[in-house]
Amino acid sequence: MSRDPLSVLIRRVDPDVPLPTYAQPGDAGADLRTTESRELKPGERAVLPTGVSVALPEGYAAFVHPRSGLAARCGVALVNAPGTVDAGYRGEIKVIVVNLDPRESVRFERFDRIAQLVVQQVERVRFQEVAELPESARAEGGFGSTGGHAAVGDPGSTNSTSGQAADGGTSGGNRYASVVSDREGQ
Repeated sequence: MSRDPLSVLIRRVDPDVPLPTYAQPGDAGADLRTTESRELKPGERAVLPTGVSVALPEGYAAFVHPRSGLAARCGVALVNAPGTVDAGYRGEIKVIVVNLDPRESVRFERFDRIAQLVVQQVERVRFQEVAELPESARAEGGFGSTGGHAAVGDPGSTNSTSGQAADGGTSGGNRYASVVSDREGQ
């Protein structure tokens, strides 16, 4: 059963920028474009303007997601993915991009598609402090505790290092030095 699309007010900060559009039927994200040409050297990051601002209805937020093609082909990622656009924000949407390719620069031209905007309904919650949380099957397991990747290891095996860093050890599940031990060493 399909619903009518949500109406979102949008303003062009740059009068020539194309409005966000969905590339294919059923896509969750509408493409955002940059209004600025920019070259990023390996490891460099930049805040790129999109030329649009929105007024989301109360109870909604928009999330700025990376474009998988840019990530796969160019090593471009978003530093704070997903970026959050709150319902009360009225400024221009900007995207923090980083070039993770170790050797090649990446060039953005005016009106290149740089990210996707996903609008979702969000719940407003009231936090209720308690002395103990109810039990669950997962409990406090996190950061690779469910396995599923060779670098993480099997959480049930004796060879697993998963969770070591979280428990005060010196390495995480992938055997890289943890931020916890790094901070303690300062």
